[in-house]
Formats: sequence, structure tokens, C-alpha cells
Amino acid sequence: MTVNIQYVDMPGSESLSAIVTRNLHKLAHKYQFIIRGDVYFKLGQGTDGSDKICEIQLSVPGPQIFAKTIENNFEKSAAETIGDLERQLRKRKEKFNKHKKAI
Repeated sequence: MTVNIQYVDMPGSESLSAIVTRNLHKLAHKYQFIIRGDVYFKLGQGTDGSDKICEIQLSVPGPQIFAKTIENNFEKSAAETIGDLERQLRKRKEKFNKHKKAI
């Protein structure tokens, strides 16, 4: 699995990139059908401090999987986004298994 990380209109962070890459590789180990992950970190327009946006799009067989989270720091936003992706991947894997059993 390849991971592409982009920081939109903000400076990059090696530690944040390492955390996200490590967590996405854990997902790829658990769900071998993941092909690629595209990660985008952005600063939103929020005035209450919740303006750190993490968007992740996974290329998998079938429709792509996407999740987006807005939190008050990027680490929390990335963790919640990856959790959302894992729930979607679990559902996708169940569909694959049902299809395999039907054949």
C-alpha cells in the first residue's frame, strides 16, 4: 500500500506523517485489499478552535472509501478519521465474504 500525505496551505509535520502512515499500514495489514491511501491535512475556517481537518481516501476494489473529521488538533482528527475508515473497511470485508460464500 502506498500512502500519499498532503498538507494544504500549511507546513508539513514529520511526526504527524509518521503516525498516520503507521496507522494506515496497520489497516493495510488487517485488510489486504487496500491499494492506496491519500491523506489531506487542512486548516478550516472554524473560530472555536475546532478547525483541524483530516481527510483520508482509500483506494480499494469497488467504490473508494472516504472519511473526514474536524477536531481541535490534527492527531485527534487523524485518529478519529482512521477509526471511521476501519468501520467502513469492516463492512466492506463482510460484503466480500458474503459474496465469496455465495459463489
